Amino acid sequence: MRVLITGITGFAGSHLAEYALDQGAEVFGPIRVRSRLENIEEIKGRVVLVDCDLRDFSSVLALVNACRPDRIFHLAGQSYVPTSWHAPAETIQNNVVCQVNLFEAVRALKLDPLIQVAGSSEEYGLVFESECPIRETNPLRPLSPYGVSKIAQDFLGYQYFKSYGLRVIRTRAFNHTGPRRGEVFVTSNFAKQIVEIERGVRPPILEVGNLETRRDFSDGRDIVRGYWLALEKATPGEVYNLASGQAYSIADIVKMLLSEARLGAEVQVIPSADRMRPSDIPLLLGHCGKLRGETRWVPQIPLERTLADLLEYWRARLGDAPACTRP
Repeated sequence: MRVLITGITGFAGSHLAEYALDQGAEVFGPIRVRSRLENIEEIKGRVVLVDCDLRDFSSVLALVNACRPDRIFHLAGQSYVPTSWHAPAETIQNNVVCQVNLFEAVRALKLDPLIQVAGSSEEYGLVFESECPIRETNPLRPLSPYGVSKIAQDFLGYQYFKSYGLRVIRTRAFNHTGPRRGEVFVTSNFAKQIVEIERGVRPPILEVGNLETRRDFSDGRDIVRGYWLALEKATPGEVYNLASGQAYSIADIVKMLLSEARLGAEVQVIPSADRMRPSDIPLLLGHCGKLRGETRWVPQIPLERTLADLLEYWRARLGDAPACTRP
């Protein structure tokens, strides 16, 4: 089986590449000159990396022709919500155009792969408590340019399925984290700050944003297993949530991370104005009975382990400087 993973060097993409290799797949992925390869350092000799700019159709056509995949996992894109506030046009153009190029390359080459489009719970946007847990039928009320871009990707997947018969399966993953999560994302940012405090290179002050929002967190390694099962067993043209079904406040996440920290002093948790968003979604709690019913996927990694692994990831990334120990 030949598998193409866009975004292979990212958080989810790198874990998915490892999972695909374990399933015996031949794995391909696009990279650019400035792509950072640390997430795939251990497997880059086992995957085929192809120079490609997903924003350029001719480049994408060459990529798809080179690998002629049986399955495509489209994970690439601008995925950081705050960046979409500062660069809305770039976010929407990047996320939409790259996907159109991918679909058009498949059509031009007359291929028939299964295609997963990675959507997001941010598509739901403004959700009322009475609507939780959120099902796939919930209204889409995006509260960020990123959310708008993911709805566009989602609906393009549906349109190409209906118009051209592309076997597209759309997924809407709720928050996921774990080792390799980019440091701009909330759990990873907190974990990095805590490890810097452990190392003595940061004072015992943890800078945070809105601690009241509640999110449905899963481990990224569970999420990519769900992506794989979606292409194996789910129904083309349909959309599926991936979620744990349990919501945690960001304050809960801070407490869980601090409980795993190796600290000799109490840490002050300080809200920072520049970490607040123009608008924020109070609650995102997902229902994934549809995917479970068709694939039997369930998250297997508890959040406590995910956050402990995330701290260990940052301890390894930041080196072996002496750490404080508990008194």
